[in-house]
Amino acid sequence: MIVPEPREDPMDAERFPIDPWRLVEKYPSNDDLGITETLFATANGYLGIRATPEETRPSYKNGTFINGFHETWEIKHAENAFGFAKTGQTLVNAPSSHIIKLYVDDEPLIISMADLVDYERSLDFRDGVLRRNLIWRTPSGKRVQVRSRRMVSLADRHLALMTFEVTMLEGDAPIVISSQIVNQEDFDSLAQQPITAESQQVGIKDPRKNHGFGHRVLLGELDWCSPRRMILGYKVANSGMTLGVGADHQIITNNEFEEIDDTTADMGRKIYRIGAKQGEPILISKAIAYHTSRSVPVRELSDRVRRTLDRVRNSGFEQMVASHKEVLDGFWRRSDVQVGGDERIQQAVRWCLFELAQAGGRSDGLGIPAKGVTGDGYEGHYFWDSEVYVIPFLSYTSPIWARNALRFRYTSLRQARERAREMSVGGALFPWRTINGEEASAYYAAGTAQYHIDAAIAYSIGRYWDVTGDTEFIYGEGAELLIETARMWADLGFWRGDTFEIHGVTGPDEYTTVVNNNMYTNVMAKNNLELACKVVETMHEEAPEELSRLRKNLNLRADEIEEWAHCAEGMKIPYDEQLGIHLQDDVFIHKELWDIENTPKERFPLLLHYHPLVIYRFQVLKQADVVLANFLLGNRYTREQKRADFEYYDPITTGDSSLSVVVQSIVAAEVGHQDMAYEYFLAGLYVDLADLHHNASDGVHIASAGGVWHSLACGFAGMRQWGPVMEFDPRLPRQWDHLQLRLTQEDTLFEVRVERKKIRFEILEGTEKPVRVRDKEYLVMPGVPLEVELKGQGVRLPNLATTHPIIGGTRPDGSRITAEVPDATESIPRVE
Repeated sequence: MIVPEPREDPMDAERFPIDPWRLVEKYPSNDDLGITETLFATANGYLGIRATPEETRPSYKNGTFINGFHETWEIKHAENAFGFAKTGQTLVNAPSSHIIKLYVDDEPLIISMADLVDYERSLDFRDGVLRRNLIWRTPSGKRVQVRSRRMVSLADRHLALMTFEVTMLEGDAPIVISSQIVNQEDFDSLAQQPITAESQQVGIKDPRKNHGFGHRVLLGELDWCSPRRMILGYKVANSGMTLGVGADHQIITNNEFEEIDDTTADMGRKIYRIGAKQGEPILISKAIAYHTSRSVPVRELSDRVRRTLDRVRNSGFEQMVASHKEVLDGFWRRSDVQVGGDERIQQAVRWCLFELAQAGGRSDGLGIPAKGVTGDGYEGHYFWDSEVYVIPFLSYTSPIWARNALRFRYTSLRQARERAREMSVGGALFPWRTINGEEASAYYAAGTAQYHIDAAIAYSIGRYWDVTGDTEFIYGEGAELLIETARMWADLGFWRGDTFEIHGVTGPDEYTTVVNNNMYTNVMAKNNLELACKVVETMHEEAPEELSRLRKNLNLRADEIEEWAHCAEGMKIPYDEQLGIHLQDDVFIHKELWDIENTPKERFPLLLHYHPLVIYRFQVLKQADVVLANFLLGNRYTREQKRADFEYYDPITTGDSSLSVVVQSIVAAEVGHQDMAYEYFLAGLYVDLADLHHNASDGVHIASAGGVWHSLACGFAGMRQWGPVMEFDPRLPRQWDHLQLRLTQEDTLFEVRVERKKIRFEILEGTEKPVRVRDKEYLVMPGVPLEVELKGQGVRLPNLATTHPIIGGTRPDGSRITAEVPDATESIPRVE
């Protein structure tokens, strides 16, 4: 695992200088195009535009992505079986509309070739605007200033806005500016890389990447233009989804110019030919609208595009920019985290928070993909990531956004019920990875077998309930989800004497599959069952009419609820008295240990270098499993149990998943390994900014960004909530002098500030609320900040002395514990 040293700056400070509110690039480079396209992307949860230059070249993936806008294709299994996923789903690269090409004296501006006198690109977290300012010395020696702005609106999710300003600083020149909308999914060979040297090699394709299509995807159904507007419309070949995209233009200049308008099925162009005079600026404003649907005809979507663009005309371009900033102002008021001690870390923290806003702000009932809409990694699929790592953050900071994200699972409940029938269980079984609600995981052992997706959904509903008290949602859609997922667990498991067991599942650790009694799964299933009982009991007392409706609509019986409580009470939680740890599953400790310390670095991630069966034979983790259960449901374990679990499993966790280090950071802080907690936090904080997993080019790791917030709030501020009262037991890193964050509890917005010797609470909005600090309860009153003295920052233990668990001991069956690295042979070279 790559963990930056705490004192090292993992970013190039000369190229990416420290700025607490912006990500800044001082000069461009072709060496990391994909990474910077991701890092500087602009998005709102529905629409995302990667940070390729307006001129489109050079680029790694000139991508525009719309949440849920996908193509389907038949999954061809080498050996099929009943219940295998049938239809793959892949995010489509929507037509790109940010393209504005510039020609001066008929010489094109191409960033990789241009003689740049000055250059700066910045993404401002406060207003969500991507800016680029440069001065270009043309081949004839003229100097040209080019300034651009680009943003995707959080106020109107269908809208993107941009400006492009050109000024001749030295000399006059004929200028051509070509603003375009291009169907790049099918036609732009400069932006796409369907066949690469890597993809042609013998061996496994990286399952984290989108490998493209072999057919025409976007079928043109409409192209239209007028002097100010152009609109294109498409239907997706197999999925049948439809899309409308349009753009309005306005030019302001004292220079003479002429306009040309042109559209074809795959391109719309607005061309300005300008006689540019020295010192006379040319400002072009471009408003862009996207609308998509699973069934609405293209003609209707084009009308929606027109209405969106008309609003910009009527309200004014800059007013729409201001409306977007107003939404971000509210987000930062509710969500900002201040770190006292390191300005680079402060910058990185705010970048992560900003990415969460860009992923969840306007998903509006859609899911939150693993990469948001900043790239097409994981094919644009939704996983359990958002329920565990993102929705709790939104619940504490932007509850409306959290509710919208939770509603996605309710809208796909029909497919989940059908999948449950197919998998021979009751209730609803949600897909491991999906876009349209159907299972899209072709490898069932590390996909479909992860039944814990149901428990993750229930967990996020429970967190949302505790934080917001939103009974309208809980007593309606939330209760239905809890009931149907509880039914699944009650039917999936079975009794062995007085013990309820769950067999044939895979936990979060995808390096250990199809096992019996995965501890994480069983603990989360127990929580799911208990939550379902709780919501029915609460509704019986507080909302009998709503409960009566649920009973009728779901055929809910009293004996079912009794069964759920019985299953939860009898749930098997594997534990080994001799080792003093919770067992990851029934047979995990009977395997040999994988010697991570002596595994060559180039062999990570293991999934790309070893056959799954090789990995499955060893005690080795892709990501935290038992330790994740220790965090999510930490009130069920003693601190001594959590420490024992952490110290056993942490050394055999590879961190091949970006989801792991943030959880390891939280639990390490809680049990006392505070230096390790800080190192793991840094590894999570810079997973994209320093490209620690070498795939940031495919999009932002959104769940990891959510995990960074959890590391700050739950790890270092020590916040937990197991009911209506928030609890705090801080572990402030010794490198920082304070940590300040904001949290929403029902109608109250808190500011919490942790310092070395005290913790301070202040209500910014709302009514009085109780808080608990290290087992003692206090009442925080509006207008009266509360300070509580802290005696230290918890126990501080030395780092684990070894990189693998103690070997040479014996298991309960008497076998000796050993560790090894499996032999590996290279792929057989291709014979041409």
